[in-house]
Amino acid sequence: MKSIFRIISIRRHSGHRTFSDTAVEDVYKFVRDRGLDHAVEREKNLRPLLSIKDLIRSEPAKSVPISVITTKKDSLRVPLRPIEFIRSFPSVFQEFLPGGIGIHPHISLTPEILNLDADEQLVYGSESYKQGLADRLLKLLMINRINKIPLEILDLLKWDLGLPQDYVETMVPEFPDYFRVIKSKLRGCSGELELVCWSNDHAVSVLEKKARTIGKGEYTKGSAIAFPMKFSNGFVVDKKMKKWIDDWQKLPYISPYENALHLSATSDESDKWAAAVLHEIMNLFVSKKVEKDSILHLGEFMGLRSRFKRVLHNHPGIFYLSSKLRTHTVVLRDGYKRGMLIESNELVTSRNRYMKLMNTVKKENKAVPSSSKREDKGKVEGAVCDTNAKAENDKVEGEVCDTGAKAGNDDISGSDVENDHQGDFVDDDEDDDEVDQNQSLNRGRRNSSPRAGRRSFGNSGSRDKPQSRRNKISLKTEKKRSRMY
Repeated sequence: MKSIFRIISIRRHSGHRTFSDTAVEDVYKFVRDRGLDHAVEREKNLRPLLSIKDLIRSEPAKSVPISVITTKKDSLRVPLRPIEFIRSFPSVFQEFLPGGIGIHPHISLTPEILNLDADEQLVYGSESYKQGLADRLLKLLMINRINKIPLEILDLLKWDLGLPQDYVETMVPEFPDYFRVIKSKLRGCSGELELVCWSNDHAVSVLEKKARTIGKGEYTKGSAIAFPMKFSNGFVVDKKMKKWIDDWQKLPYISPYENALHLSATSDESDKWAAAVLHEIMNLFVSKKVEKDSILHLGEFMGLRSRFKRVLHNHPGIFYLSSKLRTHTVVLRDGYKRGMLIESNELVTSRNRYMKLMNTVKKENKAVPSSSKREDKGKVEGAVCDTNAKAENDKVEGEVCDTGAKAGNDDISGSDVENDHQGDFVDDDEDDDEVDQNQSLNRGRRNSSPRAGRRSFGNSGSRDKPQSRRNKISLKTEKKRSRMY
């Protein structure tokens, strides 16, 4: 996306000054917002994971063959090969062979994910959540000028609206004074959700509520309401653009629950009304974000597709377009602060618990090799002594330092005590043989240490030429001791 603004041509209408008249041929560079990009990207694997979870939970056996998930890969939105995706989350999915002789592995759910699923079902079944969801659906139906929406479009927005899988059978019948499901006359449409009764109490937008609160009751319908705007760091707004934004904000605010299709599609008044409609719809979504294709599909049914596209490109301070996850996602800027959702709800909290479980497993898998490396490193460093420094300090005492320091000292002390008790004169040749045996024993212990390869002293069978300074010192010390006794 080279620019967020697409200025195609100059359109002049009598009595209307448009954005194109003010910023002709201006091109504004698109600037990413890392916080909002992260808010989109952090749910990368959550949606397909929960889709697979719901599929498994709906089966009587509470497990499905991996082949079933493979055939439904596109509808489940699995980004990888299904078997690779399943094995990426061992705390969520269990893989097994039925009867021990199955050709295709079966997938079931772990106890941890079943506990989270039980909590999620409690959220969907709570009266407070169902009431809030019914209010949001009622508002969406009232925004649409024909007061009905096909179920297929609602299925596209099911994730964003927070609808349960069986909302038509479970939730809709509980609010007969709000809406109902009717047969659709549209080709390929299984049914439509239709508004039953208009509610003036619900026909108030989020911006109007804020204006009434700030104005302390002085706000009147049709007054100017300024949209909250925030641009990405590094986004440059020139003087012409700033002047146009200031004038645009001073235009009268037309409620999204009013029909303003009579306004010219390229006028600033229509542009602000379309922005109000899109802003209100975005506030109906649980995470204040939605895929661009889904919202444009809804806009096409409402007859506002071109106006929605114009608003998204002309107002980057209100709506942010993220290109993460191989698609474009519309994010409502004033719904987030520093990349975090401002107003949370029970369903968002439940989804965060799923992500925490997924990310915890990944962190543990990454930490295992690093901790084992640190443990091995500690063992090596603790097992190997600094032989050169130790040998310098122990020239007089004749102590030998290696990986088995204590064992080496015991060998030498034992031979001295034995010679003491015998009281016999020890010959130089016999002493050399005994020292060589001790040296061979010590070299054997060194070669068994983890760093034996780097501290190799050559041919262990050589008796005439000791291979290290430490061995020379040990040999001289032993000869001195034998002469003393």
